[in-house]
Amino acid sequence: MKTLLGGRIAPLHGSKGTEAEGPGEGPREEDEEPLLSEPEEDDAEARPLPPVCGSPMRGMWRDEKVALYCDEVLRGCKAEDADDAMTKYLSEKLKLKDKWLGVWKTNPELFFMKYEEASIPFVGILVEVTCKPCPSSSSCFNVTVSIAEPFSSNIANIPRNLVNEILEELEHNVPLLEVYPVEGQDSDLHDIALALEVVRFFYDFLWRDWDDEESCENYAALIEERINLWCDIQDGTIPGPIAQRFKKTLEKYKNKRVELVEYQSNIKEDPSAAEAVECWKKYYEIVMLCGLLKMWEDLRLRVHGPFFPRILRRRKGKRDFGKTITHIVAKVMTTDMVKDLSSDTLLQQHDDLDLALDSCYSGDTVVIFPGEYQAVNLALLTDDIIIKGIGKREEIMITSEPSHDSFVVSKADNVKLMHLSLIQQGTVDGIVVVESGHMTLENCILKCEGTGVCVLTGAALTITDSEITGAQGAGVELYPGSMAILERNEIHHCNNLRTSDISKSTLGGVNMKVLPAPKLKMTNNHIYSNNGYGVSILQPTEQFFIVAEEALNKGAASGDKKDDNTISKVMQNLNLEMNNNKIEANLKGDIRIVTN
Repeated sequence: MKTLLGGRIAPLHGSKGTEAEGPGEGPREEDEEPLLSEPEEDDAEARPLPPVCGSPMRGMWRDEKVALYCDEVLRGCKAEDADDAMTKYLSEKLKLKDKWLGVWKTNPELFFMKYEEASIPFVGILVEVTCKPCPSSSSCFNVTVSIAEPFSSNIANIPRNLVNEILEELEHNVPLLEVYPVEGQDSDLHDIALALEVVRFFYDFLWRDWDDEESCENYAALIEERINLWCDIQDGTIPGPIAQRFKKTLEKYKNKRVELVEYQSNIKEDPSAAEAVECWKKYYEIVMLCGLLKMWEDLRLRVHGPFFPRILRRRKGKRDFGKTITHIVAKVMTTDMVKDLSSDTLLQQHDDLDLALDSCYSGDTVVIFPGEYQAVNLALLTDDIIIKGIGKREEIMITSEPSHDSFVVSKADNVKLMHLSLIQQGTVDGIVVVESGHMTLENCILKCEGTGVCVLTGAALTITDSEITGAQGAGVELYPGSMAILERNEIHHCNNLRTSDISKSTLGGVNMKVLPAPKLKMTNNHIYSNNGYGVSILQPTEQFFIVAEEALNKGAASGDKKDDNTISKVMQNLNLEMNNNKIEANLKGDIRIVTN
């Protein structure tokens, strides 16, 4: 019977070269002595783990990853043959050396009844590996291992006899992908380490459970798209909050699939009606998540995420008796607050902005006095209302609810926000999303934490005398077929990607996606100090290009100079009108028209 380690556990070894610093990040000692030596006593404390081979794929460029998987490993195979392709690739590399030293990293649950996941991410044991893999799938490769000398682990007081017991129970066979070759061996081991990482990366990030269930004419092209998606997340092209949404969706999909398999396995006989219904419910939830993930793999949906309705609430319309109400939002209402309103104005006072919005019908006005507010109903704007602050806009602060995806979302025909400060905290959607209809922002401050203002296909936006700052993507994002008028605004310090490599993203102040062309009118705006371009226009044909330094509004754009007649044609084709804008001090340039 297996003995589980209990009691106090010694801290993880913190010496350089252990996994606490990441694979292969510890210093490599010169002229390293062979690791095998005489066996130690069973009660001897485990030594620190030696450094494992560095991450060979860490320095690979996007194109190199694509060439490796699509041209070398998969070689045009179909999805159902991907396992065989991985098996063949890994088998060829393992022929280089049949015995070597590695660190076996496994789930702590195998050793401990109770542990803190944050303090013990894995149990690592130095083992000698004998390669005799012969299964049908590379993801299920097993290899024979034995404890290597000197006995080494990332947990100082793990008993050697416990490790022996666990290995005996496993018949000394462990998954090959849990073993990481250590440094200090011959060069063949670096090729094996690369092959193992290639296979791990494929199953962790590129493979989807539905791949072999569906026909795909060009599987290599699909893998290339997934590599591009992964690289876009890593280099910050996709803003951090949006990347987190994708990761959570993928993790949720995997967990739901496991739940379904476990639920089905617990049904011993013919399922009851209730069990059958539960199976179908779990199955359709998986199908829904699968559909969302597939949308993410389409480049056209990359920056903002999947196009799915954010508002499911129906429009109320006008009240039955035809009157409109002015809702006063303040802790206490005084006569001074309403002295400028006409005597026949119908009033309703709320101390909560959410209640005020929930009480609104089309034609109502919400008046907000200085204070700090939160309102989830701002993400459910379906009726034509006016929301305006009284006093300085800096003193009327509306913050988002971090646990919600969206902050301000509208599909009303005509909704207006005035004299407010919107402060985004944790939400992953754009700070304002115009899903349909028309929205006006007047004299507002928008302090973004995720993406900026997003105008989806067919929607319209007017922003005047406002300030947009801090967006991880573009300050204003115009989707194909949208319309926007920007007048007298400041858009600055956007494209603040949480990545060390900002050179790979062109987003900045205003970004337009052109298929079909959105309509944009910009007058007297100040767009400055953005980490990308001031204005970037994504055009899917090669007839457009990076515009010249003096082309538009005397902006200093990067690229080759073109004649003004050609640039004028570009502006006409794009329905783009720009007058008296000041575009300056943007990190990568001021105006850019590029092809996909």
